[in-house]
Amino acid sequence: MDTSDLRLEGKLTVLRAKRPEDADADYAWRVDPELAALDATSPLRMSLKDYVRYFRDELEYPSPWSVRLAIDTNDGVHIGNCMYYDINDQEKQAEIGIMIGDRRYWDRGYGTDALMALLGHVFTETPLERIYLHTLDYNARAQKAFRRVGFRDVGLVRRDGHNFLLMEVRREEWLAKFGHRVRQLRGQAENGTDREGHIETRPESARPQPSPGANR
Repeated sequence: MDTSDLRLEGKLTVLRAKRPEDADADYAWRVDPELAALDATSPLRMSLKDYVRYFRDELEYPSPWSVRLAIDTNDGVHIGNCMYYDINDQEKQAEIGIMIGDRRYWDRGYGTDALMALLGHVFTETPLERIYLHTLDYNARAQKAFRRVGFRDVGLVRRDGHNFLLMEVRREEWLAKFGHRVRQLRGQAENGTDREGHIETRPESARPQPSPGANR
């Protein structure tokens, strides 16, 4: 799937294709112990030089089973990343992950806004009918944000020594609840009007590992 020119606009955020210059910020977030803990993993253990090489290879040879996007503010500040991955065309489903790495933007609606933009794209421009995620069972803040954009609880899952809450949302129910917001945003973009209003969450869950032997 070619996403090199993909650009999704929310009310507070812009989701765009990843760029080579994103590597430094991504590296800083992935070596951060607090962010790693929220992702139920270990901080990245590789040099920045090695990570940049890995990052550029990933951009040049993207996986056909995942779509990775940067999250910018409306004024162009790169604050995090989101993705949908493990894309299953037969089952018409994929898992979603999001991380607001810049702490200055925590608890201000940016993660929720980015999720709304991403789900709007998935459910109106792809064949996917079900999006699911795993969030740590004690991460109440993340769960609240996911419910706000339409996810519902499915059940507890034990994985890699951690307890996760499995959550999901389906196309029909999401469009019935939020489809009008997608149409409104797109109408504003087409008319060139300003985006207003406010429409955190677990970081990019279960992301592919950087390179053999590198801990996360």
